[in-house]
Amino acid sequence: MRLLLCEDDVALGSLLADYLRRLNFEADLCENGEEGANCFRKRHYDLCLLDINMPQKNGFEMLEEIREAGSEVPVIFLTERKSIEDVVRAYELGCDDYLTKPCPMDILLCKIRAILRRCQLSKKNTEVAFDLGNGVHFDSVRQMLGEMHLSARESDLLLILCRNINHTVERNLILRTLWRQESYFASRSLSVYINHLRKHLDGTKAQVVGVHGKGYKLIM
Repeated sequence: MRLLLCEDDVALGSLLADYLRRLNFEADLCENGEEGANCFRKRHYDLCLLDINMPQKNGFEMLEEIREAGSEVPVIFLTERKSIEDVVRAYELGCDDYLTKPCPMDILLCKIRAILRRCQLSKKNTEVAFDLGNGVHFDSVRQMLGEMHLSARESDLLLILCRNINHTVERNLILRTLWRQESYFASRSLSVYINHLRKHLDGTKAQVVGVHGKGYKLIM
């Protein structure tokens, strides 16, 4: 699981990032909101852990931008701000949890694991496994392609293509399903993830092809 950690307190941010990495999370640490927003635009994250008081762009602005982009990535605020107004605003913008500093590491870890587990269980009833040839299987429950762990967005995209194998899936349908919008940003992001899947599928019998003016097709 890849986490985005935005914390302008360098000492605390480094401590949190090291703690999460020791627990086998991939943690990208950013020291201001603008840096965090740029990282989010470039990579897929399974969960974001944000401070509110950050230079250049605060946590509220980051979360608002994330939700406006159509992303439903879980977001936890870890902040010194304790007012009811801040808590209410955070949840209204779409955060999944709100923790105040200082927060024990074990409590933070429990919150992270509970939210990630809930996200996994919400999909469990519809996920299946697919044989992609040459001994490689895609397990959408575990988000595994052979021995490779896929990000949540990569797994969701591959699942849509696998369910419609050898049939074209319209680009707009994918955007509405996974990004909840058809914006320029979402369209560019889809193109990036299609390229990721093409590289990941190298060595299998499956191939993602583009259908001009329509969408994409997974062929065997």
